[in-house]
Amino acid sequence: MKIQRLSLAACVVAGTLLAVAGCAAVPAPMSAPDAGVFFDDFSQPSVSALVAGGWTVRDQRGHPGIDGAGWGAGALSLVDDPAQRGNRLLRLTARTDGTPAGTTQAQLCHARKYLEGTYAARVRFSDTPVQGPDGDVLVQTFYTVSPLRFAYDPQYSEIDWEYLPNGGWGDARTRLYGVTWQTVRLDPWDAYNQPLQHVAALGPAGGGWHVLVMQVAQGRSRFFLDGRQLDEHGGRNYPVVPMAIAFSQWFVPAGQLAGVSVPRAYEEDVDWVYHARSRVMTPAEVEQAVQALRRSGQTAVDTVPAAEPPLASTCDF
Repeated sequence: MKIQRLSLAACVVAGTLLAVAGCAAVPAPMSAPDAGVFFDDFSQPSVSALVAGGWTVRDQRGHPGIDGAGWGAGALSLVDDPAQRGNRLLRLTARTDGTPAGTTQAQLCHARKYLEGTYAARVRFSDTPVQGPDGDVLVQTFYTVSPLRFAYDPQYSEIDWEYLPNGGWGDARTRLYGVTWQTVRLDPWDAYNQPLQHVAALGPAGGGWHVLVMQVAQGRSRFFLDGRQLDEHGGRNYPVVPMAIAFSQWFVPAGQLAGVSVPRAYEEDVDWVYHARSRVMTPAEVEQAVQALRRSGQTAVDTVPAAEPPLASTCDF
């Protein structure tokens, strides 16, 4: 009997590569669907409840952002969703009066145990401050990261979504970055990475809410915005060690409004975050999985095993 060789696309079933008849040439290193799921829809009553559930609030000063700026639980809150009764949101608030002492940035991290699989989050970006004049250069993020132990650390791993509502880094355009990292030296700055740039306003004028998906598997990292693939990265920029899932909002150094001391505040909201360990899922499959969890009343799920040996999530990068 002749066995027909199927295409790679035909050998993908529910996002998982299968080694079946006709697909013998397709590798199948990804684990079974029970490899673990992490999901949080931020229904907790308080930030302290987030911490009790495994999240870490950044409170250490340092990179990135304004040198000398503060971090801490005061920059994070859980609020009722004005658009959906009974729904709650994680809110990250970055504040500044133009001085380091008057600047607070926000960062929240989960355990350092995530590597290959599918990552997704529903995030509301904002283009303008909720208080004060507009114009500060800031970064609103959803990302995964491992510690940078030293300059040019060969094990450093990071995959980012970064939204720049007021431009930055020599380009005034409002845009979304997707970045995979090989390594970096912070001072003087020297980065080895691969970026994508999606030039668009994604705040309220652009819909506000967006679903960001990253597929990390078989040496390739794919970026999807609202179901549409924007880019694919690989090679030396592929992550090599377990990372923490994180969200942050911070100000770009030298990008603050010059000479303006009026306080201003910017907000980034997160509806939910989802990770399927060692599984490639399409954006549509992610949305279906999230809705199924919500319909079943599950607001926080974590069946992803800890790294062996366990790794500390320092939430300081």
